[in-house]
Amino acid sequence: MLNGQILVALKVDLQISTDAQDDYLESLIELARRNIEREGITIQDNVPDGTMIEMYAAHIYRTRRKAEPMPPMLRWMLNNRLFSEKGATNTDG
Repeated sequence: MLNGQILVALKVDLQISTDAQDDYLESLIELARRNIEREGITIQDNVPDGTMIEMYAAHIYRTRRKAEPMPPMLRWMLNNRLFSEKGATNTDG
């Protein structure tokens, strides 16, 4: 998923209908992408990974004023993605 597609999904998720915050939201998408990669996940250009980036960016947006734990669904998605990737590349025991 391209950043433009992720931006559209993020704006729908956050119920933002104007373009006034696009630069800020794009920076959150990039931050989310980098944070996910920092966890050891190689991001693919596909819908599941784009959705994961969007969810992470939405979490950053929602918690920017008040620190809250990551939603369990997002943590579950990140863990499963990381474990499946590491399991697929480490099959020789």
